[in-house]
Amino acid sequence: MLLGITLAMLLAGQSAAVTPDMIQQGSDLPKTWNPPRTAYNYVRREVMIPMRDGVKLHTIIVIPNGAKNLPMLLDRGPYGASNDVDKNVPVLRDAVWSALREWVDDGYIFVSQDIRGKNGSEGDFVMTRPPRGPLNPSTTDDTTDAYDTLAWLVKNVPESNGKVGMIGSSYDGWTVAMALLGPNPALKVAAPQSPMVDGWRGDDWFHNGAFRQGNLDYFTEQSTVAGAADPVPRVGYDDYQTYLNGGAAGVYAEAHGFQQLPWWNRLSAHPAYDAFWQLQALDKLEAAHPSRVPTMWLQGLWDQEDIYGAVHTWEALKKAGAVANNHLVLGPWYHSQINRAGESLGPLKWNGDTSADFRKNVLIPFFDQYLKDEKPAKPLPRVMVFEPSEKHWEALSDWPGVQRLTPMYLGANHQLSFDRPADGEDSYVSDPDKPVPFVPQPVRFSDHAQWSTWLLHDQRFAASRPDVITFQTAPLDHAVRLQGNPIADIFAKITGTDVDFVVKIIDVYPPAFAEQPEMGGYELPISMDIFRGRYRQDLASPSAIPAGVVQEYKFGLPPVNYVFQPGHRIMVQIQSTWFPVYDRNPQTYVPNIFFAKPEDYRAETVSVMRGTNAGSAVLLPVQKGQ
Repeated sequence: MLLGITLAMLLAGQSAAVTPDMIQQGSDLPKTWNPPRTAYNYVRREVMIPMRDGVKLHTIIVIPNGAKNLPMLLDRGPYGASNDVDKNVPVLRDAVWSALREWVDDGYIFVSQDIRGKNGSEGDFVMTRPPRGPLNPSTTDDTTDAYDTLAWLVKNVPESNGKVGMIGSSYDGWTVAMALLGPNPALKVAAPQSPMVDGWRGDDWFHNGAFRQGNLDYFTEQSTVAGAADPVPRVGYDDYQTYLNGGAAGVYAEAHGFQQLPWWNRLSAHPAYDAFWQLQALDKLEAAHPSRVPTMWLQGLWDQEDIYGAVHTWEALKKAGAVANNHLVLGPWYHSQINRAGESLGPLKWNGDTSADFRKNVLIPFFDQYLKDEKPAKPLPRVMVFEPSEKHWEALSDWPGVQRLTPMYLGANHQLSFDRPADGEDSYVSDPDKPVPFVPQPVRFSDHAQWSTWLLHDQRFAASRPDVITFQTAPLDHAVRLQGNPIADIFAKITGTDVDFVVKIIDVYPPAFAEQPEMGGYELPISMDIFRGRYRQDLASPSAIPAGVVQEYKFGLPPVNYVFQPGHRIMVQIQSTWFPVYDRNPQTYVPNIFFAKPEDYRAETVSVMRGTNAGSAVLLPVQKGQ
């Protein structure tokens, strides 16, 4: 009976009347929502800009109130244009991220755009879409998209002066470099920061043929959905053990569904430096098609992700005779730290915020010169390089500062010297089942502090391992200044048929260091990199290594501008694994290491030669008189 009682019966005894305004006939969501913006000191416009093929790209334009004849600052990338300015914060300086605050103070219109297929943009996403040509038979690329975007902005943003500067870091730095291959006349100045230029030689995907396995998370984050996605799921805390348990990099990847990803399939099918990589190398393309746009190429001296691109592009432009409008900056930063706080870098502490000071005093005046016709306080040098041990910037007319390299030889009793030693060899056993970690375990790629500063990690943990050989000088009685690009020149024989070499140049601090006691005995890496031995003769055509036969492995190391102070030592470490930031070489030659089988992974003895005819050395850019 109670079930038959209606709401009307329950209310029958009540006297309150129901009026029409109490009853909602439709949805409680309005057709449009336009909150008052009287407290805002800027206008935010969200537009879809058409490209020449009809595809429209999602773009956010932020204009300060009362703007008139202001230049535009354009950033294009895959990370979400809507994230650059917090639309719920009314004050522009507070709404932008830290890297843009000085630009707000200076007076700019900000434009952020999602590249094709990402976030709010239409079209198909292609990872670092190759330039139009053999790898891209379409009529568009990120050069044409930048061109079309600038053309639209000049016509449709009346608050601007019609001048645009482009800026961006990492992938966004790559889009700046792409725009320079065919710039719109409205592009007056550019600054690619840590741009991804050559994904095989030394930027995101490989270093000299060794695959950067830690970037597999980036594959799922960027190439599974149009928006942001999650990294590869983990069953354990320590990424070292997770990747070791997963087997070969390709086996691990495809166990997590990567065969569904076109980008993974293309990359994993081309482990050598073949046409797939050569035709995407932007340093070569920039030199072949130099622009007249004033450009500042920026890179961190300890950039853990893209340490190759900026400096090699600048050097390629110089070789092509096209460096007149180009500048090079090598700062005391990790990847993209130019856009963050720069008071310190790992254990190193600077005199102030090197990032904010540089943005305010160098980068913005460089843009203002071409976008606002403002003369800088002083001319910008061709090259600016930070010197970390003395904590100051240096202005140079060229790079590398030292062209002629000086060999420093590996000697007996683990000595390091400028004098050529007697013949001999030093051996270690490299076991891919027990690889050398790139930092002490546990390894966590999601740990930003660990990842961003790993290139400065104290190397004493590695020096104590039996599969790492170490050579060092006596304590220096005078300063030794390096300024340029070191080269590792290793002569070695192995008992297997493939090998990797990791070479590190290290500053060993004195046992006691009064200025910063925790640095006593610290082994600070200055320059280090890896080389996959199968490419010793030809980067495009790998070959098995003959067992027991001495071979030469010669490869470049990242740039240095550094003074080894008196009382310090110069150290060189050599090893054959660097895991899991780089995948393991099975040390048995197989056609494609991505898909090596468990039985292919074998320990081998590596013998590094020293002496007169096949003397291993690091070739150092020692400044004249040192």
